[in-house]
Amino acid sequence: MIPLVRQVVHQTRERVFKGNTHVPGKLVSLFEPHTEVIRKGKAAKPTEFGKMIKIQEAEAQIVTHYEVYDTRPNDCDLLLPAIEVHEQLMGRKPYLVTADAAFFSQRNETAAHARGVKRVAIPNRSSKSAQRKRLQKKRWFRNAQKWRTGCEGRISLLKRRHGLNRCHYKGMPGIQRWVGFGVIADNLINIGHVLAASTDP
Repeated sequence: MIPLVRQVVHQTRERVFKGNTHVPGKLVSLFEPHTEVIRKGKAAKPTEFGKMIKIQEAEAQIVTHYEVYDTRPNDCDLLLPAIEVHEQLMGRKPYLVTADAAFFSQRNETAAHARGVKRVAIPNRSSKSAQRKRLQKKRWFRNAQKWRTGCEGRISLLKRRHGLNRCHYKGMPGIQRWVGFGVIADNLINIGHVLAASTDP
């Protein structure tokens, strides 16, 4: 505990007396030192504290993969590994891949198509190309983005129904276990809904 407290004292002095807010090894929790500051950029909640989790979802609201990151990666670095994981789990390439604009890069889009993905629906907010604008207005692209928006609801549900907004276990292994239990519980519910619907007369 003593080294952690010394670090807090050091970063407090740097911030208060020198105005330095970028101290290496910054701590935001003495009891969970691995906690990170996550800038969300949302007006209501611009900053959160914890660990970044990636959720991959397929049809019927089934979460096919999740990952808890030790340090927060760039979103655009996650797309191609996500496609690889899908291929490994499902034994085939996804026909369509969709994500929010933070996952876009021309390299990602080109590489996804090269891997056999037929349709990539990731908005490019910075492009002024008329061709790009036409692509993003196509029905299949807009429908994919609507489906992706629904995936945001899955994240909210995981937080609300299964407690992913706050981990009650300690350490990184505890976080990974907590998230895994939440995903399993949600998948069991959704698999049950699908099976029940398939047996209805």
